[in-house]
Amino acid sequence: MAAKEIKVAVVTGNHPYDVQGFHQLFRSLSGIDAYIQHMDNYAATPDSIGLAVDNDFEPGKARESYDVLLFFSMISGEPTDEGLRWFQGKPKSALANVGETGQGIFLMHHAVLQYSKWPVWDEIVGIPKGRTEGFKYTMDEKIGVEVANANHPITKGMKAFEVIDEAYMMPDADAGQGNEILLRTENANSMKTLAWTRQYKKSRVFCTPLGHDKLVWDHPSFRQLTQRAIEWCANKI
Repeated sequence: MAAKEIKVAVVTGNHPYDVQGFHQLFRSLSGIDAYIQHMDNYAATPDSIGLAVDNDFEPGKARESYDVLLFFSMISGEPTDEGLRWFQGKPKSALANVGETGQGIFLMHHAVLQYSKWPVWDEIVGIPKGRTEGFKYTMDEKIGVEVANANHPITKGMKAFEVIDEAYMMPDADAGQGNEILLRTENANSMKTLAWTRQYKKSRVFCTPLGHDKLVWDHPSFRQLTQRAIEWCANKI
């Protein structure tokens, strides 16, 4: 019997991206059933999508059906349910149980910057203070990626590699804050920690500032990293 595919909600929002290239990334992964959706759809409520009385689709149950929640969104401030138009859903309510359900959490690229004024997201990312203080970025940066932990299931057997990506200059993830550092770089224009894992409540969390566009999405090592990180978040490896 074939192994059950890992069902992943890939949540976007507030940042443009190469749609075809991004879809191709997830289509290239084995055993991954990805549903790419805007935060408005992820946070939908029955009234926001005009459900008929006899419709059996329930947004809340749909959210809970995913094995992994992968965020590629960059929404500022903090989530709110107040003052939103009906089609924008209720993101604060939708995110209220993140970590409590045991679903894996994967933060890719600008998702580590998201909700900069929300302490809950600070805790999920694992950078509890000054996460976006002094933030700078450099486009099309050549980044040498080194394996900091070759024993973790995600990075086991991986070799150092080089990518062209958008580099973030921001505070590093600290092992003293419960983070297990997997990848690092010595690039002077980048934060030094490039991938780390942690536990948030009942959920496994994987974070990486890598992953801006097709230049890195097409790299075999990044695809391997994404594949394994999803599997690890889903408690499959």
